[in-house]
Amino acid sequence: METLHSIIPLLAVLVSLAVVPAIVSSRSENAREGWTFAAAFIKFGLVASMTPFVLQGGSYTFTLVEVIPGVPIAFRVDAFGMLFALVSSSLWIVTSAYSIGYMRGLDEHSQTRYFSFFAISLSATIGVAFSANLLTMYLFYEMLSFATYPLVAHHQDHEARVSGRKYIGYILGASICLALPAMLYVYVQAGNLDFTAGGVLTADTGKGTLLVLALMFVFGFAKAGVMPFHSWLPAAMVAPTPVSSLLHAVAVVKVGVFCVFRALTGTLGTTPLSDAGIGTVIAVIASITILVSSLIALSQDELKRRLAFSTIGQLSYIILGAALLTPAALQGGMMHITMHAFGKITLFFCAGAIFVASGKKYISQMKGIGRRMPVTMTAFFIGALSVIGLPPAGGFLSKWYLVIGTLEAGQIGFLAVLLFSSILNAAYFLPIVYRAFFCAPEDNLFEEGIKESPPWCLYPLCITAAGSLLLFFYPQPFFRLAQLAVSQIMGG
Repeated sequence: METLHSIIPLLAVLVSLAVVPAIVSSRSENAREGWTFAAAFIKFGLVASMTPFVLQGGSYTFTLVEVIPGVPIAFRVDAFGMLFALVSSSLWIVTSAYSIGYMRGLDEHSQTRYFSFFAISLSATIGVAFSANLLTMYLFYEMLSFATYPLVAHHQDHEARVSGRKYIGYILGASICLALPAMLYVYVQAGNLDFTAGGVLTADTGKGTLLVLALMFVFGFAKAGVMPFHSWLPAAMVAPTPVSSLLHAVAVVKVGVFCVFRALTGTLGTTPLSDAGIGTVIAVIASITILVSSLIALSQDELKRRLAFSTIGQLSYIILGAALLTPAALQGGMMHITMHAFGKITLFFCAGAIFVASGKKYISQMKGIGRRMPVTMTAFFIGALSVIGLPPAGGFLSKWYLVIGTLEAGQIGFLAVLLFSSILNAAYFLPIVYRAFFCAPEDNLFEEGIKESPPWCLYPLCITAAGSLLLFFYPQPFFRLAQLAVSQIMGG
């Protein structure tokens, strides 16, 4: 694999961080949001500029400084990192536009602080995507934890403060108590923390040790939402909807599953985990999370909480793909990062648009709302199709490869989990669509003058819904990146 040494990965990480002083010092809303868009487009442009070379099987590297002997703060842009970076940097542009409509539409306070920490969060996200080793990834993971805390606690009322403390307690506590000790053990045993095909531990590492390390990484990177380290996620729904979109579709939760994926495949190695039978243990944990969270989602009347529990289950699809350790399953898990991102961000955008336009946040209040907000609810239907895994939405393709992966592994039980959970996905999403379009409105819905949300809210959800459809018919760039990533992970 050809490697280019370049500063571009560092610039892609720093661009949104560098614009924070300009956002803070802006004297008008337009200037502040102009800086936000400038950083978002530049970041996406830098990421996109590296894509052709990575699609050819190459990679970019840049070493910043060696802080520990043999372990520098360094960046490497490979196929898997590029897949995640393309998703997060492109959706930041759309989320920035949506944030304007939502925050202005509700006249939210502290909007400058909101946009500032949003920018810092995206720097941390790209830093995770482009990390060359476990230490660099861990540092940006923690940076993201601190940057998103003010976003979760944005409203500054009692509920927001409690939820913020719960969020930072779970995320920070798990990473310090579990992921960090696992990383220290790997360094002591291997002398480095690089992500390599086959892992970095010696061949004589015991099965028990491998199992403990794997579980410490799975639960330590708690942003992945694996049960029982999941309850921070529905609690974080107290945040403004654009933050929920960032948390549940683009940055935070995807950083969690990305870190678990990297630690399992690049630090511990697919072959050692497979030989020791550890993948099956992790797959069982992921399957329990998928089924339990889906059942809980069925009982949630608040739309954002239903979406939150749905996210918990969808994240474990990705963990399941990593745990099955077959080429198709790994590819399906990686592709699901993209497919779920576009589908779920559409659903959260729709939830926010409904709240901006009508003030309604409970599903039981939304009978007939599709007649007043047909564009929004059509986009919701498309996003739901993607998350369920039905054509013509992109989520069908990632779940297809996950299903193939279970057959490759000879694991019929996990195939049953995937199929049954998809039925549960349909059971908690499709009634919302039916209620919106085919039920008679209640509570004088038509007399309240409800109509589509402002353009800054409406256009972004149309774009992401269209993206979910486009990814079904033209998944090739992400499909190719996932193929290359699997090849690199499995040593060729």
